[in-house]
Amino acid sequence: MELARQQWLEGARRLESARGDPRRYARLNEDVQVVTAELRRRVGQTFTLAELAHVYEGAEDWARALLEEARLEDAPPPDAATAADAAFHAHSRGAADYSP
Repeated sequence: MELARQQWLEGARRLESARGDPRRYARLNEDVQVVTAELRRRVGQTFTLAELAHVYEGAEDWARALLEEARLEDAPPPDAATAADAAFHAHSRGAADYSP
């Protein structure tokens, strides 16, 4: 689980580093929201970090498919890894057993 949490934190850092490019940052934030909505559907409102880590297995694949489906035709390909990791990082704060 610690490795997953480290990857989530790195995704949040990559998202934050995109602030220098407002268009990329806005696009990434939109993608994070799409993945977060799917996380809510998959884990519900009450969950543990272990449950979230379990959903993380294979998340890049389902996140990529989800983001490709939501992508506008002329938009660049989504950065599914960053969007998924950042979404998991943000969502992890709602875990019943979350601690920083």
